[in-house]
Amino acid sequence: MDLAIEGALAVVTGAGRGIGLAVTTALIDHGARVVAGSRSTTEGLRALVGTGRLHAVEVDLSTPEGARELATAAEDFGPADILVNNVGAVTPRLDGFLSITDEQWLSTLTLDLMAAVRTTRAVLPAMLAAHRGAIVTVSSVNATLPDPGVMDYSAAKAALTNFCKALSKEVGPQGIRVNTVSPGPVATDLWLGTGGVAATVAASTGGSASSVADSVAAQSVTGRFTRPDEIADLVLFLASPRAANITGTDVVIDGGLITTT
Repeated sequence: MDLAIEGALAVVTGAGRGIGLAVTTALIDHGARVVAGSRSTTEGLRALVGTGRLHAVEVDLSTPEGARELATAAEDFGPADILVNNVGAVTPRLDGFLSITDEQWLSTLTLDLMAAVRTTRAVLPAMLAAHRGAIVTVSSVNATLPDPGVMDYSAAKAALTNFCKALSKEVGPQGIRVNTVSPGPVATDLWLGTGGVAATVAASTGGSASSVADSVAAQSVTGRFTRPDEIADLVLFLASPRAANITGTDVVIDGGLITTT
């Protein structure tokens, strides 16, 4: 399928690894130009520099200045056609609600909610001036599946999904589409890497990271984690003209983890 995004300008946050890198790679493969925001220029991003379609920006999106820096860098290439809000993080809270400090709540809300709010605020004016644009934000199944083990993360993702739905109603008449993608567990370092969720849970319970991951995967109908490239394919579809009448939608990609009636 031709997604008709060749030559489009995309801004991607958290682009250095995992889902963000997969989205960045897929955009470039489809002929888009990408301004990639990442705390550091990772090996994965460096491998894409030779395409001539990538401009990597080292930026800290946990700060208000970070979003403005990224948007300013993108403006050098023209108004953004696509914004992918992907940056985020999760820390298991295995000692319960009372162990989560104000600082931890604020840190989670900053990276998992406010980074997207600030980046959208910085990029949106150019989209409005051009009367076109697509914003796709990576949320989580935890937005509607509250989990005490990731309580602050779940709350932040619920707020993120709500924000995007509200924004879609405001800017839709101006030609801007806003959608969210809600993955279940994804095969990235966030879940499976050293210090990732599986390893953290295993260290607390005395099991192995692989057994934790296998147990989580077994909760899905498909019996496996979603691959980053599968998330990327969904994000690109929603960002493309092929989805021109889809806005205000949250698309779950979790291998059937969440049962429906």
